[in-house]
Amino acid sequence: MNTWPKRPIIYEINTWVWLRELARNRKTPVTLATVPQREWDAVALCGCDAVWLMGVWERSPAGRAIAMGNQELLADFRRALPDFADADNVGSPYCVRRYEADPHLGGREGLARARGELAKRGIRLLLDFVPNHVAPDHPWVTEHPDYFIQGDSGDSVREPAAFISKEGCLFACGRDPYFPAWPDVLQLNAFNGDLRAAVIDAVSAIADQCDGVRCDMAMLVMNDIFQRTWGERAGTRPASDYWPELIAAVRKSRPGFLFMAEAYWDLEWELQRQGFDFCYDKKLYDRLEHGPAESVRLHLCADMDYQERLVRFIENHDEPRAAAVFPRDREMAAAVTTLTLPGAVLLHEGQFEGRKARLPVFLGRRPEEPPDEDLRAFYHALLGAVAGKGLRHGEWRLCGREGWPDNQSCMNLVAWCWRTGEARYLVVVNLSPHRSQGLIRVPWDDLARYGWRLEEVLSGKGYERDGREVYGTGLYVDLAGWAFHFFEMKPVQQEQDTGRENPRRSM
Repeated sequence: MNTWPKRPIIYEINTWVWLRELARNRKTPVTLATVPQREWDAVALCGCDAVWLMGVWERSPAGRAIAMGNQELLADFRRALPDFADADNVGSPYCVRRYEADPHLGGREGLARARGELAKRGIRLLLDFVPNHVAPDHPWVTEHPDYFIQGDSGDSVREPAAFISKEGCLFACGRDPYFPAWPDVLQLNAFNGDLRAAVIDAVSAIADQCDGVRCDMAMLVMNDIFQRTWGERAGTRPASDYWPELIAAVRKSRPGFLFMAEAYWDLEWELQRQGFDFCYDKKLYDRLEHGPAESVRLHLCADMDYQERLVRFIENHDEPRAAAVFPRDREMAAAVTTLTLPGAVLLHEGQFEGRKARLPVFLGRRPEEPPDEDLRAFYHALLGAVAGKGLRHGEWRLCGREGWPDNQSCMNLVAWCWRTGEARYLVVVNLSPHRSQGLIRVPWDDLARYGWRLEEVLSGKGYERDGREVYGTGLYVDLAGWAFHFFEMKPVQQEQDTGRENPRRSM
């Protein structure tokens, strides 16, 4: 399991919630050590290459207590869970007390068992790493207070909500420079050399237990960002940046270990250059949610070196549920888009069933929601097709599209194609609510040599087209709002006497 696929599909599971629901259904406690075989089989059926068990590390009682006194958080808990009770707050998985699997979830032994079950099914394990902050009761607070950003008496007066007094020191709460401080975590000093050495040891220990890490808010500890956020409090800026130093050190003994960054602020390329295998593609998500089709197409014009190392998604635990954001037909178009582009794909447990309630990560229970069986059938068909066709192993290219002077609805269409060995695929998506037409330019040099059967991968419906017509004029498509074509294109013998076909013949 040391070698990752070039374009992995990653399936995120909220570990605490998942195990609780398995226990409720079985009417007996379930930990990572006792998950039934059929449940691991069900995970494998989604065709994923890796499972991200979100939130396995030991949670903080101190952080939980702070959260229970925060009225904004409590209101958010009640929004997601109308019958919220105190016991439902199990603490934030990003307020880490120790990088040890939480005993409630099965501890280190349970985590090892889960990894083994996934490996039997050819699935890798991804876990969390939080570089920016730790819980107020993390051992480093008492053993190494110098690892943290600290304040003075004036800070406690000016910003009492942004500092916590412990062990005779005033610690800064963790923060993102654009938002108020997080009251339940303490800010690590990414410029401190001793801390960096300790972090290398911590991540190396994590790497003994999994195949990769998802790094929370990875850009916050980059030298430029950290200096801008903390200024003189951070001390002297190191000569080397945080991530190249950490990633190189971990990979000395674990060359196949994967680093995935949660990344924003147009820093994805820089984080890739600093060693990350993959970075979140939040731009694509935002454009699928808010932007016109042309903004998506322009995003896909980026260099392939960059695109191959992006993580495409339409939901994760930090975003609203896709079914709550996108109407059904639009979600299906967005799902086809993310799953048939180059790069990694991130899917979220509950996405297939159409869950709509976005759950705060503090909560160990979620509301009951009836599954959307039609949506689940669609996702399983799409995932099966993508995996079964080997679609994500070939050569990807963006296609051109054209319209007519009196009809520029082609601007609503985005198209791309794959060549996987002898197999070929074409995807055309209408990213608008309006019926749209256009001529798709498929960039294959041998297109005119054959006739082509275009077979819809999900429905089996087929069309015959003359390759010379497709090459010369373009492939005419006519799609309803949010509709798509996902074709497998199969060459057939070219008929020498075939006349020119009507380029506006509908499919």
